[in-house]
Amino acid sequence: MAEVATGKAEAVTGCTKHGIVLAEVATGCVKRIYHSQALEKQEEKMSAETTFDNCNHSKDPVVGCALEGIATTVAGIKDVSIVIQSPQGCASTVAAGYDAHEVDFTKRKVACTRLFESDIVMGASDKLKGMIKEADQSFDSKVMFVVGTCAADIIGEDIAGLCNQLQPDIKAKLVPLMAGGFRGNAYDGLEMGLEALLPFIKKRQTKRRGRKPRIVNIIAPQANLNPTWWADLEWVKQTLKSLRIKVQTVFSHNTSFEELELAGEATANIVLSHDVGYKFARKMQQTHDIPLILDDIPLPIGVNNTTRWLKALAAHFKIDEKVEPIIKQGEEMVVDTLRKRALMIIPRYRNCRIAVSADGTLGIGLVRMLFEELEMIPEVLLFRSAMPDSRSILERELHSLGLTSRVIFSADGYQVKQTLEEFDVDAVIGSAWEKYMAEELGIKIAFDVFSPTNRETYVDKPYFGYEGMINIMEVIANDWDRAFRSKEIHWT
Repeated sequence: MAEVATGKAEAVTGCTKHGIVLAEVATGCVKRIYHSQALEKQEEKMSAETTFDNCNHSKDPVVGCALEGIATTVAGIKDVSIVIQSPQGCASTVAAGYDAHEVDFTKRKVACTRLFESDIVMGASDKLKGMIKEADQSFDSKVMFVVGTCAADIIGEDIAGLCNQLQPDIKAKLVPLMAGGFRGNAYDGLEMGLEALLPFIKKRQTKRRGRKPRIVNIIAPQANLNPTWWADLEWVKQTLKSLRIKVQTVFSHNTSFEELELAGEATANIVLSHDVGYKFARKMQQTHDIPLILDDIPLPIGVNNTTRWLKALAAHFKIDEKVEPIIKQGEEMVVDTLRKRALMIIPRYRNCRIAVSADGTLGIGLVRMLFEELEMIPEVLLFRSAMPDSRSILERELHSLGLTSRVIFSADGYQVKQTLEEFDVDAVIGSAWEKYMAEELGIKIAFDVFSPTNRETYVDKPYFGYEGMINIMEVIANDWDRAFRSKEIHWT
């Protein structure tokens, strides 16, 4: 591992623009982008990035394969089915994609060719043809995704050619995709799945005249480590509804195929992820002339980021006066809740040196929330994805906050544990994985906030918005208390 310096930042005294939470509850308040050469230049600019030797290929991945990403896209669309050319074990990976949307087992249209060793040696094209025909009769879906996995890649299966040959005899529209393991991880698979939807989006036949209506598409809400991420999607949809902004299509969650086809009616696209979706949104801008908005600021995590996000949304649609009551009500709710129930917890977090292990979607926004609103010091930031399209947002956030946090992109399990061992931190915010690592390394405080979590989640809780900040703080507060609770007491 490269030599690591411990760039520490001290909390700055003074008031932030929306530091009302700390001002009224506690004492005082505190104050990289394309691939290949462009990405390398961005990495050079981010001087605080930590790198690892001999870690180009992860041996301890925490992100699933491309098949899981494709399945997570397909599972969010009704009226479609998926056939995988794979051994039967890959069916569990597809199931994980459907699990991510909580799709009932009776509504899953999934077929698997169940390849064996003999199929790998002798080929299995006939097996796939038979499965496609059987699935077409059984599922009666409008679109069928035919996905080749690692096994299909190894034997050189021509999925596209086979689909073209069969299409005249199949009622469903066949969409061939290859998702072998070396083609990428789940984030790459999500991008593949989104790109495969592009040909189905109809273009407007007539030009709009006058003022454009307020209609948006929402992209990649499922690329989010909130264990109940659909609550974040619901918060966004309800916020847009209160501002009289129509949601045309969600790519994808509980989305009908008709909604998908009409996505070209939107006048703006909003990506709800800092990990995926940018490429798809930019292609939609080229093919359907729908601009991508809110792509240069963090997602609404914490009070300040939520206010920034809402104001940027209002500025685009020129409805500034409509958003102010929402901001006022949200900020007052946070202050009132913390004053009543958490008066003394924020001072205890001051100057707590913390490691953040998350995705870009939540991790970038957390930086400001932890530093400005809880007065913690984010010493190290570990991100599960490469974040080629959102590193500039992170860089601006760190610069504006005066932080020199160490940054690791595409962090696998080995890199996370190695980093936590190298750095002197008081606490870790991450998933159940990071919590176990922290315990093993002797880090007393670990916050189990993200997926996969050991917490039981019966109630959907957003992490976006003002309510979302309270939900995150509730987990942090409880895990803090548990860390200092004696394990020697045996209650009878």
